[in-house]
Amino acid sequence: MVTLRGVNIAQVSVDFDNNGQSYAVNIDGLVSGLASLVAAGTADLNSNGKVGANGLQSEQFTLATKANNETFKVRFQAQNSNVTSFQVTPELTDNVNRVKVTSGHRKGINDPVAAFLIKADSLSPAICNRSMDIFTGIERFDIDMSFAENQTATSQRTGYQGPVVLCKLRYKPISGHFSDSASTTYMKHNQRFLMWFSPLKNTGYAIPYRVLIGTAFGDLSMVLTRVSVK
Repeated sequence: MVTLRGVNIAQVSVDFDNNGQSYAVNIDGLVSGLASLVAAGTADLNSNGKVGANGLQSEQFTLATKANNETFKVRFQAQNSNVTSFQVTPELTDNVNRVKVTSGHRKGINDPVAAFLIKADSLSPAICNRSMDIFTGIERFDIDMSFAENQTATSQRTGYQGPVVLCKLRYKPISGHFSDSASTTYMKHNQRFLMWFSPLKNTGYAIPYRVLIGTAFGDLSMVLTRVSVK
């Protein structure tokens, strides 16, 4: 469930398939609630790849969105953390203010789904104390995480009640963004970017239970309400 200033604006579901050697994650999003009165749209994210000693490593990532009868799709393939090919449909138009994504920016990366499904035997500060190098197919950025505190999730409206670990996040744009983008500048300096992790049942993974991003329009909050593990 996604809310803005406490108002429900979207629903998101997550399916996770892991056989110990390879994995597949599918995330579906649908605009709902009051937001559907002024906008309509869907988003599908798919991540597939290998299961390693340190967690999931993407080998294929796809993001497809549809809004106002327009579709947009991004896809990339990777091997050993390095992007081997990527496609954007429709192609992005040239813009002098877009920071160029170089070949070096497509090395040593993970996708924005696999990076946040973290191998963890317990809800320790180690979940938070890490840096992530993310590539979305059009943008490259880093996320620096740090431990804040342990808490307990109690809301019956969510898909989980129990211990969680709270992490602080910092967004560092690298390339693919617009140098004159107000939203990019805002996120770069955003001190209210938080993520709570909960255990993913008995899989040995921790998954984002809640994400909170402070915006100029109020807090944008995403809370996990359903997860299916195969």
